[in-house]
Amino acid sequence: MKKFAVLLLLLIAFESSAFAGGKFLISHQNTYGGIVIHSSIEKFNSLGFEYGDSVNIEFSNGEKFIDIPYYSGYYVKLGDPLLIAYHGRKNIWLQKNYGSDLWQDLNLNESDSVIISLNQRGKYKAVQEARNLRYTDNREDYSSDEVFANFRAVNIGRLKENYIYSSASPCDNSNNRAAYVDKLAKMAGIKCILNLADDDSKIKNFMSKSDFNSPHFKNLYENKCVIPIKLSINFQDIKFRAKLASGLAELSKHEGAYLIHCLEGKDRTGFVFALIGAFAGASYDEIVNNYMLSYSNYYGLTRENDPQKYNIIVAEILEPMINFIVQDENINIKSANLSRYAEKFLIDSGMTESELNALKSRILE
Repeated sequence: MKKFAVLLLLLIAFESSAFAGGKFLISHQNTYGGIVIHSSIEKFNSLGFEYGDSVNIEFSNGEKFIDIPYYSGYYVKLGDPLLIAYHGRKNIWLQKNYGSDLWQDLNLNESDSVIISLNQRGKYKAVQEARNLRYTDNREDYSSDEVFANFRAVNIGRLKENYIYSSASPCDNSNNRAAYVDKLAKMAGIKCILNLADDDSKIKNFMSKSDFNSPHFKNLYENKCVIPIKLSINFQDIKFRAKLASGLAELSKHEGAYLIHCLEGKDRTGFVFALIGAFAGASYDEIVNNYMLSYSNYYGLTRENDPQKYNIIVAEILEPMINFIVQDENINIKSANLSRYAEKFLIDSGMTESELNALKSRILE
């Protein structure tokens, strides 16, 4: 009876919003390898937690994490753990960002529970604020069709001028941009598209919808000039690398100009153009400037108007991409000639020497 009373007092204390802490039941989310914390996001935050806090996590089986960030998005490096309140989910999750299954790693079962407590208030607040960016899908909120569509020629390194373009999707109209991209692609003379986001089934579904209004894309697709490779977000995945190498090899069989896109033209497309830029001998600064144009287009974020956020995005998102391409932690990516590393990356990902040379002849001066 005495133990029950002590436990009850502890539970009441955990529920108090006077301090950040709580004890929770847990369950396995096996699709993403996550641990579901049995608390709604609203209830969890009412206990005193704020996005950007550092938290300590201790499981009833003795496993623990010290100094884990609590974010509203996947704002950690691939493979790192985080506590996350993701938009659209009901509950808090603990998981690795595209990493191994934490439930299995920690040997948890459904009878286990977890205590989550505040480690340091606001330790990761700068990252949370820099990466918690929002944009609208209203054309009138943007200065031009090109900005709204995140559409541009990528003219860095030795890439042929106005020959290879980056954009949001010309076929998936989830963000109301497809028709704008399609119009701009036709004006730019796009003859072949590398679609990083979709497969044939998804494309056919998009084209069957009542809001599909991309006749140039439809014509290219029906003439087998769209190459759909449906990449995941995880650029470190061996399947990502193999699909990308195959897609670029196929691209080189077609005449340009070319368009490369995912849904937003920002993440998967950003990695691909970091790789292509390196392949073309672009400098670190050229790769950064091109990558960050997407953040300018979507969020109005520039180095001039918010250098702190700008630099966090570069350091937390883009530089890990470049480092992964280089595959050598001793190389200074800001001063190195990145082209030979990009070539090796493509060869190691499955491209042959002849395919590599064909790509060079297509896109490089």
